[in-house]
Amino acid sequence: MSDSGGAGVTPIFNQSSVSNQTNASEQVITSANIFFLLVYTLVFLVGLLLNGFTLKVYFCRGQQQVSSSVTIYLKNLAAADFLISLCLPIRITNYASSSVEVRRVYCNFGASAFYLNMYASILFMGYIAANRYLKIIHPLGTHILQTVRAAYIISTVTWLLLLAMMSTYVTVSLLTQEPSPSVSSALDCDVLHSKQLKIFYKMVHASSAAIFLLVLVSLVFFYYSTSHRLSLAQKQRPASPGSKKLAKSRRNMLVLVSVFCICFVPYHLVRLPYAFKNPRFAWGQAFYYLKELTIMVSVLNVCLDPLIYFIFCKAFRHHLSLRRRSSDTQPATHGANGERRSSDGRTSTIRFNRKTSLTTTIKPIGVL
Repeated sequence: MSDSGGAGVTPIFNQSSVSNQTNASEQVITSANIFFLLVYTLVFLVGLLLNGFTLKVYFCRGQQQVSSSVTIYLKNLAAADFLISLCLPIRITNYASSSVEVRRVYCNFGASAFYLNMYASILFMGYIAANRYLKIIHPLGTHILQTVRAAYIISTVTWLLLLAMMSTYVTVSLLTQEPSPSVSSALDCDVLHSKQLKIFYKMVHASSAAIFLLVLVSLVFFYYSTSHRLSLAQKQRPASPGSKKLAKSRRNMLVLVSVFCICFVPYHLVRLPYAFKNPRFAWGQAFYYLKELTIMVSVLNVCLDPLIYFIFCKAFRHHLSLRRRSSDTQPATHGANGERRSSDGRTSTIRFNRKTSLTTTIKPIGVL
């Protein structure tokens, strides 16, 4: 009796504990999704505003000025950041919905477009750093990689290669589509991948990690070389104009390296192990949200990259200064007009004083 009674109580206890664990897990998932929804919505609005303004400066106002190679790379970086911002609504919808069809659209098109523009940003940040480094090495000349023609070719080839990789991923995903599983709100795209797509997926992430590592090592090398040249120049001539230019170049390179490391290093430290993890990994859900958190940090580059536009592009700074001057002079102009209209009797006197003040001194009215 006691054994059978114990056996009868145990399943009820296990069912109750499993139910409690399931409810707690669903609460964690819901809270995490709400957090990601709020952050991505804020980043979407800020990134769309900042990068939309940047594109307006480059493509509307920039037509009047001669393009340089670094300006071309900055334009492409701004375009990639703007496209990342446009991809965020699909990601937000994926967090807000538990529909399999919504996730399938996100995994096939939204995620691939998002990562395409992310690696475009990574590559163009590397091109900008390389361009500035070549400017330090050849201060009086122009290297072939610094020409406008070379910048256009490199930018075009970069976009074509990334688009080819994205098109291949989407094609393989559509041709080898798996039947829709029953999913929860914590579903990752890996669950929807076929065997063929999983192999291609790992190849893409391995090559992407290699690209990231190459750009990261290059940025660190450029900053170290610039710092070394600056220390040598300061020992020879501390107050020379060359030392000041090198100090400015090192500061600019430091900003670029800092934004790059803050946004992209955490993601790649987590993403590659996650792509090759064992499906039976015990901490799979926690690892999934750690990966999602690092993706959120990488998206912050759409808000931080305007710092790069400001320090690397004189036209961008010039346009901002013009807007500031125009906003400062408008109130003064309106005030002057108000003074002219306030007294009709003195209008002619003011105009007369302006014409004659260069040659004579006019006494105030009523003073003899």
